Amino acid sequence: MAGHKKRRTCTGHPTIRRLESLTALLERENRIKEGAEKFLKLPITDTMRMQVESELDMATNEIQILTKRIEQGGYRKNGVGPTTKRKFAGQAPPTTIRFRANSDDRDRDDFRTALTQANSWIKSLASLPRSSESTLAAVSSSNNATSPANLDQDRARIDIMNKFVSLLQRNLRVRYEISVSELVQAVIPSISDRSSKYSRAAAYRLIRHSLVDSASIEELHRQPLEWFIVKSLARDNKHGIEREQVIKLIRTVVDIVSEKRDRRGNTGTTSIPLTEPIMRAFVAVAEHAEDPFRQICVQTLAEMSLLDIDLVARSGGIRFLLHALGEGPATFLHIIDSPRTRAYLRIGIDVEIALLAVTDAYGRGSDHAERMRSCAKVIQLMLRTWSGLMYFCMEDQRAIKSIVNTLRIPSLQTREIILDMFFDLLNIKAPEWYKTFIDGRRLTMYRKPRNLPERLDEHKSSERSPETFKLTDQYIALLVMVFTNAGLLDALTSMLEESTTGSNLTRKATLLMAEVMQVANRVLPLTFAAKIQAVPRVFNLASDYNRGEHRIVGTSVISAIDSFNRNQARLQPNVKSTRPRANSTEDAVRRGQRQVEQIKIKTGMQMDDKTFQSSLLETQVMLTKDNMKWNFDMIQELIEGPLLNPKRLEEAIKVSRFMRRLMSFFYPFSHRFSDLQRKQANLRWVRLGCNLLTTLLASPDGVRFLISEDDFLKQIVKSFAQLDPFNNTSESDPIFSKARVSDTLTYGYFEMLGTLSRHPDGIELMEKSKIFTAFYHLSELRDREDLITAVINNLDYTIDGHPRVVLSKALTSSDVHIRLFATNHLGELIRNSLSPVPWTLRLLLTQLYDPAPEVCEMAIQFLEEACDAMEVLQLVVEMQPTMDHLGEIGHPLLLKFMSTPMGFRYLYNAGYIDREMDMWFHERNIYYVVQVEIFLAKVFSSEAADDDEDVLAFDGVVPPHFYGEMSKTELGCQVLSEKGHFAEFSHFIRQHGLEREDLELILKLKSILWAVGNVGATEGGLPFLEEEEIIPSILDVAEHSLIPSVRGTCFFVLGLISSTTQGTEILDDYRWEATLSPLGLPTGLCVPVDLDKFISVRTDADIRLLPPTVQMELEVITAIDNLSNTVIANAASRSLARMKSRPEYQPAFASPAMLFRALHMISSHRYPAVSLRAPPSFKQSEAHISRVVSMLGPKHAGGESDSDEGENDSEMDDVAEEGAVKNNVVITLRPVSRTIGFDE
Repeated sequence: MAGHKKRRTCTGHPTIRRLESLTALLERENRIKEGAEKFLKLPITDTMRMQVESELDMATNEIQILTKRIEQGGYRKNGVGPTTKRKFAGQAPPTTIRFRANSDDRDRDDFRTALTQANSWIKSLASLPRSSESTLAAVSSSNNATSPANLDQDRARIDIMNKFVSLLQRNLRVRYEISVSELVQAVIPSISDRSSKYSRAAAYRLIRHSLVDSASIEELHRQPLEWFIVKSLARDNKHGIEREQVIKLIRTVVDIVSEKRDRRGNTGTTSIPLTEPIMRAFVAVAEHAEDPFRQICVQTLAEMSLLDIDLVARSGGIRFLLHALGEGPATFLHIIDSPRTRAYLRIGIDVEIALLAVTDAYGRGSDHAERMRSCAKVIQLMLRTWSGLMYFCMEDQRAIKSIVNTLRIPSLQTREIILDMFFDLLNIKAPEWYKTFIDGRRLTMYRKPRNLPERLDEHKSSERSPETFKLTDQYIALLVMVFTNAGLLDALTSMLEESTTGSNLTRKATLLMAEVMQVANRVLPLTFAAKIQAVPRVFNLASDYNRGEHRIVGTSVISAIDSFNRNQARLQPNVKSTRPRANSTEDAVRRGQRQVEQIKIKTGMQMDDKTFQSSLLETQVMLTKDNMKWNFDMIQELIEGPLLNPKRLEEAIKVSRFMRRLMSFFYPFSHRFSDLQRKQANLRWVRLGCNLLTTLLASPDGVRFLISEDDFLKQIVKSFAQLDPFNNTSESDPIFSKARVSDTLTYGYFEMLGTLSRHPDGIELMEKSKIFTAFYHLSELRDREDLITAVINNLDYTIDGHPRVVLSKALTSSDVHIRLFATNHLGELIRNSLSPVPWTLRLLLTQLYDPAPEVCEMAIQFLEEACDAMEVLQLVVEMQPTMDHLGEIGHPLLLKFMSTPMGFRYLYNAGYIDREMDMWFHERNIYYVVQVEIFLAKVFSSEAADDDEDVLAFDGVVPPHFYGEMSKTELGCQVLSEKGHFAEFSHFIRQHGLEREDLELILKLKSILWAVGNVGATEGGLPFLEEEEIIPSILDVAEHSLIPSVRGTCFFVLGLISSTTQGTEILDDYRWEATLSPLGLPTGLCVPVDLDKFISVRTDADIRLLPPTVQMELEVITAIDNLSNTVIANAASRSLARMKSRPEYQPAFASPAMLFRALHMISSHRYPAVSLRAPPSFKQSEAHISRVVSMLGPKHAGGESDSDEGENDSEMDDVAEEGAVKNNVVITLRPVSRTIGFDE
């Protein structure tokens, strides 16, 4: 008693009470901090993010202050000194901090005031008078209008709720403190039928803003809102504002559940706290085609199916989403990929709804074509994913064959759409001359495009060796095999047989056949390609002498394919076929042109005096200053011919004054050349000026003329001086103004100076004329990027000297745009150089230390491309650049360094290898597989743009992998062996190769498969696979995994393993054949010999009851089946009654297997109500139920027909009753919606 009294005294001490109060405040501030951190992870607006961050800062400051106050042990005994103590510690009171933090937003209320106000508003809403009728009556009355008596209450409620929402938006912390249950109870009168639609909308909006986490959602789920929400969703479009708020409330619930799932790292299923009635009402909104909220409801249902597919299935959402499949099949591709979610779909029935617009196109009108095109895009998207492809290949490729067989439908519009789909699906790009082929014109009359060299220059950087294949090529190889096995070529041949006279459609079919044969020849092994190339049906038609029309069709097809193949190499622009060769047909033309030019130059240099003088006069240069009257062709001939002779040049300079007059035309201040408009017709004067300077530099007299007698270079220097702000010669309209450089031939002076920089004498002239000094001043101008880029573009850097200094100065300019341009130009110089140039590589390496990340990234891209050449890579490694500061963007280049012995040793000594190896083992492997799958999804997407940055950054070749690059060197293999990572990879594949539920394990399995594949793609890494004997395990996963995307990963990995000769031999032993180049070298493509074994995915629905084998059982099942026929149902019922009374049929009625067959038939067939009132009486024992294959629930062991059991009726009935009590799950489990066959 005394102790209790003492404890009560201590508890009542002011210091103790204050300490407890501080502890409670600290707990609350911690909850607020956690809530703010969670909220920041959500996709919120910038304004709201600033508010949340401000609240987070306030909570953090409060936590620091409260913690220090608790640690300091409380207050003085008299309770007067807390403020003094806080000031002594350099801390301000909490209220001061609160007001200082809130000083940036005067409209925001103090938290305590806001919380008090929120609670008072909840009480006000609850205290407002309700309608005379009860809430239940209000819910049930659907047609009652809002009476005038309730208008004032509505206005009061709406005003309070709107203010409440504003308060919650300004003070996010209040949401964590208010009670959702109290709030809902207070607003229930506002959502009744007696209230207006604006009141109901405001109430739903207030509830939505009060939800912050899963706890608040669970609390909301327990409130009696179900039928209110259903009623609101069922209203017409006049109540759009109310329905909008309800849908937003449902979306908020889904978003919070999704955020909770992602935050916890749970990638599996989760539960959405929405009831089935609400879901069914939501589905009804989505099903209404003209509902304005249909689209958002469809998208929300798709998200729900990924989070809680069981809820969506129970409410009928799966059935609706299947009908809306064309609006986004990605959801079902995700569902198909997992066996757990795949069970909710009926194999061969549900997803095939996507094919209806194509397969049911016969007899439809022309208005059906647009729907078919949309359907074709959906099919194309699904077939470009592993889930879609393998799903369509189930049931002996039934869906694939139905797509192919649409080509046999006699509907021209239909078949053309399907043909276009196959062109897109197989990545067949149609060049310009395809139209000529389809129109039936001769391809020999079609010439190569004139801009072919420019095209080649544009694509040369992206072209790789023709023997380097991509991941997309390997997938297309599989598609070609699938469709040719499904009879694509036969279907195309059937199209051609319909008429002997060719049409655009038949020629398009012929073109597709020829392209498929080309693709097969390129990406498939020889044995498979040869079967496709044979096209036996076409040759049978061509050799059919009994029917002339067949022979006409066959020969015309063979002739067209032959013409296509012969002309494709000539007409198709690619780098390989347009390389000049010694036996080229155009080589003689080029040689002839060069000989004519040499003869003309030699003849011109030998021109006599009289002819030379007359030629000078004929140019009209010495007669008039009007350049339009000059004979341009004669001037060109003189410059390129006679004036190359030093004697003639001296005569032109000193005697005839021809050269002085011609050079004066190019003077900037003469405003003759510099004022000409920048048009195509005037560009010849720029070329003439460059040729003139080249001719002058070819002779000492010409050089002397330029430096001492001519004012051309002096005037250019003066023109540049006009731009110098520190020079007194500035003018309002300088020669090199922005307008003149862009609109006139003034830009041509930079090309002329570039011509000078190509010659040592020209560089010397520019130095003496102080041209380079002017360039250095130009580089300091802030607003004249155009001049600096023109200088960089036109200077020649072959000769060491000032041009390289100008480039290096531009590379370190203060303007980031100039640095970017200079870096790009430097990269182009490296790309176009025939051999490695050390000075360019050094300059590019200095750009790695640029403060702008975009400059560093561009430099890395050019270095990566240049380092594809081994001699360049060796040079860069010898320079030993430091790239630790680059972070993520420097990793690809460092991976290239690892592929050389010198680079690997340099990185190993720097500690990079050990550090990165641990990171790849734990993290980067996952990141690698995610990046590869994202790339493949974007490349195969029908909406992927050609200029997509991700697609361009990843050209389709397997990206470098740390373990793959490591295994390219002997030291790397040694380090990999010592670390033991590969042994762990092998163990994981064996242990979790057939994982089907845990998505985290599946993702890790994919990452490890990619790592093993990249190691096996090298000569040094393949022994690791042989030592661990992991290739059979990978093949087992590829052929037996229930996850299509895992099979696809194995498919690509086996292609990597086939990149070496030894790897192809190993895979050949396991019946996987590799594609070889014409020289017999592996290409990195590999396909299974047994295609069906790879693409056929077993499903749980394939587990069936064995069909009845005993005659009595067959008779019973037949009688039960006849009950569904209303004509013979009575006879069938009497037959069952007679069988039941006869002893020889007792084993059939006592068989558990027969029981479940009967239950399945009743659940999957339509029976009249009379038949269902008196179902057949079967007897079953608990022992039998436990080992039979149940058709109504989870899988049990066994499944045989048990006809030998023959216990008496009473015993079986007792056991059946006991089993029904103990195993109450049999009837309540969801039936497997799968038609089970009973035939042999």
